Order: sequence, then structure tokens, then C-alpha cells
Amino acid sequence: MEIISGSPDSGHGRVIEVDRFSNTIKGVYMVSVNKIYKGLFLVFFVMSGSLFAIEIQNLSQAVDVAGKQRMYTQRMLKDYAMIGLQNKFGNPQEDLKSIMTNFENHLDSLIAFNKEPKTEESLMKVKEMWGPIKRALRKKPSKEKAGKMQEDLEALLKQSNEAVGLFAKQTGKESGEIINISGRQRMLSQRMASLYMLKVWGVDDPQFKEKMTKSMKLFKDSLERLKRSSMNTPEITALLNRAEKSFKFFEIMNKSNSKFIPALIYKKSNEILKDMNTATGLYAAQESK
Repeated sequence: MEIISGSPDSGHGRVIEVDRFSNTIKGVYMVSVNKIYKGLFLVFFVMSGSLFAIEIQNLSQAVDVAGKQRMYTQRMLKDYAMIGLQNKFGNPQEDLKSIMTNFENHLDSLIAFNKEPKTEESLMKVKEMWGPIKRALRKKPSKEKAGKMQEDLEALLKQSNEAVGLFAKQTGKESGEIINISGRQRMLSQRMASLYMLKVWGVDDPQFKEKMTKSMKLFKDSLERLKRSSMNTPEITALLNRAEKSFKFFEIMNKSNSKFIPALIYKKSNEILKDMNTATGLYAAQESK
């Protein structure tokens, strides 16, 4: 409570000043806390995408959104393995829930936007495959079922990839392919991480080395293709260079016999994801102008 009477000599004036100072400090504190929460929400929003169904405005945005679906299949596998490892870094339990919601909402948005028969058929196959996988993901992860989960999400990835290609084809432009390739980099960042998580968990995959090498080669080749694109702006170029720097960690990891900390792999894969997600959005935005 602020005192509003009294002279400086009586000491009341000093009480007024102290009270005002206290209120100022409280105000600064509340502003700081609000900024922190807003910042955390922004990071979560960028990494996870919208938690609600979205209205797709054009084909370029459809390619971007459909491309995210590929990434979500591998991110769900990564989270599944992290939960199985009982590693709570990045809160994989909550991340898995939000990604499952996003996958379903984005799929509904793509179906609602699309008018092309072949693309519709492809999307309906994705929807059909998603039902059993969603039910399995809601159950407690187990090493015994991890191999089957990997196979199912691999099949969902391939079907989702077909849908992206059909949307890119609908654009009839090279830009559609660039958005497709850039979006695929998001998926590859999560794929490399999920393959490693399953290995650390002890899930036997005879094709691990082949899958990892293939994923890394595709990421590197695609990055070179993107760096030559005429659609690049200074901002996009900076994002591609940053993603390339983060990718070097995976190159070192693949050549080393040492065991890397899962949390570090999780962090590095998300750094690539964040930069490539921003770059893909910037490519798509050019077609909206």
C-alpha cells in the first residue's frame, strides 16, 4: 500500500519512494517472467508446429505441410526410443503426444485442401495406416515391440513421401521440388537421430549401418543442391550453412566407435530441424507473394 501523505522529514516520503521502487521491481519481474514463457512457447511452436488443424492456402504450403508429415514419422520413433530408454531430455513423452496430434490434424488439413484424385488416394492410404500406429504409440514403449514400430513408421514415411511428391508435382514448378527437398532435410535430421536411439536402446537392426549411411549421403547431397538454388536469400543461405555445421556432428559420430550421449544427439538433430524448418517456410513463402 502506498502512503500519500506526510513530509519528507516525517519519513513518510521515504516510505512512498520505497513502495514505488517495490512496485517497479514487481513490474519488471512480471514482464521478465512473461517474456520467458513467451520465449518457451515460441520455441515449442517452431519445433512442433501448430497444435491445431491449419487452413492450407496454396500448393507450396501444402508441399511444406506434407513434408512435415515425413519428419513427424521419424520424430515419433525418436521419442518412442527416448521414452524406452527412460531418458527425459527434451520431455519426449509430451513431445510424442503433441506430434501425434499434429500429424493427425495436418493430415486432415491436407485432405481438406487437396482436389487431385491420385493425391487423395495417397493421403487416404496414410490415414488408413495411421490408425493402428496411433494406437500402438499410446501404449508403453517396449524393446520387444520397437522393431515392429520402426517397420510401421518406415512404411508410413514412404507413403507420406509419396503424398509430398504428388503435391510437389501439382505445383508444376521447380520451386515445388526445392520446397520438397528442403522439407525432406527435416525428416532426415530426425531419422538419423531415431536410428541412433534405437541402437543405444539395444534394438537389433541388421540394416542400421546401411540406413544411416544412406540417410547421411542423401542429407549431404540435398544440402549441396539447396545451396545452389536460385531461390536462396541471405537468410536462407545462413540457415543452410548452420545446418551444415550441425550435420558435421553426425559425420563425426558415424565414423567413431565411441558411444555418444542420447541427449546430445537429440539436441543436435533438433538444431538441424529448427533451421531447416525455417528455411523450408521461407522457400514456401516466396511462392505466396
